[in-house]
Amino acid sequence: MANKSQKSSVLKRHVIAVLALPLLIAYLYYLPPMPYFFALLFVAGMIALWEFYAMYQVPAKLYVPAVLFGGIIFYLSCRYPSLCGEALFISLFLLLLARLFSEPTPSGCMSHMGPLVVGLLYVTGFLSFQWFLRMEAQGMEYIFVLYTSVWLADGGAFYIGTYRGKNKLYPSISPNKTWEGAFGSLLGGVLGTILIRTIFNMPGLSLTAAAAVGTVLGVTALFGDLIESMFKRDAGVKDSSVFIPGHGGVLDKLDGMLVSGPVLYFIVRYL
Repeated sequence: MANKSQKSSVLKRHVIAVLALPLLIAYLYYLPPMPYFFALLFVAGMIALWEFYAMYQVPAKLYVPAVLFGGIIFYLSCRYPSLCGEALFISLFLLLLARLFSEPTPSGCMSHMGPLVVGLLYVTGFLSFQWFLRMEAQGMEYIFVLYTSVWLADGGAFYIGTYRGKNKLYPSISPNKTWEGAFGSLLGGVLGTILIRTIFNMPGLSLTAAAAVGTVLGVTALFGDLIESMFKRDAGVKDSSVFIPGHGGVLDKLDGMLVSGPVLYFIVRYL
């Protein structure tokens, strides 16, 4: 049974959803991908990257240039993919030099550099696949498939886990997640994909294929949530930030999409 704190969290989630979702849907549907969708990904990615570094208490003299480099890498990954390797090398090299000369001792260098490198790959690298997905045929429709399926997967996991969850899924990583919530994630993923397929009448996506894709997205959204929970438990925080009332940080809202986005791109691109 949900307690008072959980009910308050649910109310905040509802208010934010009612206010933000219609605006986001209109933004995605009516505005061209460049520069609008790209700008949305860029801003969300940079905030999420900052949250990741702040979560691990990386010194500002290292995470500020790392966020700047993350923006450059993201831009080049999306717009000039052939230059991404060079940008990644130069960024990591300069960050290593910054750590080398900014601290008088090598003690703690891995506790600083580890989050910097993982953040660039995990946030910046994974997020860029949403841009690649948008550039595919029917890219806008598949972005709606991704977002709707992951949102409903998250919602299904939250509500079913909150009100019906009894059997713990992975308590050492995420104490509140349950097997019942995991089933809710799977159900939400399937429902989201079928819903968008029906709304947009996507000829290349049969009902059976939509259910299969939704199943995959429901599972990968759960994996993405668990991966971020692993980072948060390691860092000793509950949420990546309090940027979105009732929802946590931007990284908390992106976690399922960071994993599901590349997976859906691979499905669309190669299957």
